[in-house]
Amino acid sequence: MLKARKRGAGLLAAALAGALTLALSGCGGSDGTTAGDGKTLRLWHYEGPDSAMGQAWAEAVREFEKTHPGVKVEFEEKGFEQIQKTAPMILNSGDAPDLMEYNKGNATAGLLSRQGLLTDLSSEASARGWDKKLSDSVETTSRYNADGVMGSGKWYGVPNYAEYTMAYYNKDLFEKHDVDVPTTFGELTDALAAFKAKGITPLDNAGAEYIAHQYVYQLALSEADRSWVDAYELYQGRTDFHDEAWTHAAETFADWVKKGYIAKNSSGTKAEDAGVAFISGKYPVLFSGSWWFGRFQSEIDTFDWGTFLWPGSDLTLGSGGNLWVVPKGAKNKELAYDFIDITMTKKIQNLLGNKGGVPVAADPSAITDPQSKTLIENFNTLSENDGLAFYPDWPVPGFYDVLVSETQKLITGSATTDQYLDALQKAYDAGAPKQ
Repeated sequence: MLKARKRGAGLLAAALAGALTLALSGCGGSDGTTAGDGKTLRLWHYEGPDSAMGQAWAEAVREFEKTHPGVKVEFEEKGFEQIQKTAPMILNSGDAPDLMEYNKGNATAGLLSRQGLLTDLSSEASARGWDKKLSDSVETTSRYNADGVMGSGKWYGVPNYAEYTMAYYNKDLFEKHDVDVPTTFGELTDALAAFKAKGITPLDNAGAEYIAHQYVYQLALSEADRSWVDAYELYQGRTDFHDEAWTHAAETFADWVKKGYIAKNSSGTKAEDAGVAFISGKYPVLFSGSWWFGRFQSEIDTFDWGTFLWPGSDLTLGSGGNLWVVPKGAKNKELAYDFIDITMTKKIQNLLGNKGGVPVAADPSAITDPQSKTLIENFNTLSENDGLAFYPDWPVPGFYDVLVSETQKLITGSATTDQYLDALQKAYDAGAPKQ
């Protein structure tokens, strides 16, 4: 779902030029297609070249070509939005790649699996031990039932990194204005008020994309439990958008806008702009995902920064990362399986961890960067405590756009909290399975 890191496809191609050897695509595959040439792996992914994942996958390409003499990797420039919008059409044609990164969740990978466009990876997951390397909470997004609902059924994807949300904070601003790092929700609101009293908008935000409605979802999670999440994400019960959790979330978010903790003009801001604003030192806090971590490590050099988990909540947004999926029409599936295997090795997983990613199968003792150690330790704490609550746009197709547009109205004040929650309920009920 998360899009901040999926930018600059042209830059990605250039950065990987040394590792990704362009070749003619294969001409066949398995599962009913003609046999491939076995000499080419067509790979699509949209991770930024400087991100932890981009660097790890570039090394995986080098490792793959080293261990597969005569086989070349063909990388094609694709952006997140491009794949997101055109995947059903491309995968239903003869131009599908052999291996592709794709967004996880019911509305994305689940939908493609239900449409019969992805290869069942269950036997490979068992034979190659992928199922043993992933925790239960990370594995949830790998499996989809016949209705395309995650959490059970066949394996249609493999996440080889994980992600979760946290508060990134500017240590220098906190120290300069004598504001304590919060450990409870009450302390968080006190910190926001303290910054605003000194003329500083405390929360970095992007209303035109995912960041705004992730604030809302986190506020709801602060009042929720696992059964609430399962009802919302997995349809294991009824979701009522006027319940205590959602009402608290909408009212608190709207109140924060009214008090100036969140800028009204952020309704049109995109995630990239919010990230750049934090990098520039403008805001004390940005609540967003681990996908920013590596970039902040490499680009922030004018102030000290750190992270903390959302205070007062046992749950936060997070899951296994985006999935490696093998299209049903892939022509060289065995090569695709081999590449997935390489990205799951200790060598690549350790590299991912030291570059600021959240690996799923790394050797903890091999992670040497202190900030990265904290990042991974916090993830392990969440994962072990069943604290990953997925993302708000996952449950039904098209819900991401609804969340963006309706949360923008909450920021601008053009909708009341009741109208906001009514709109979410209507869209959710229209897309969710009838119970």
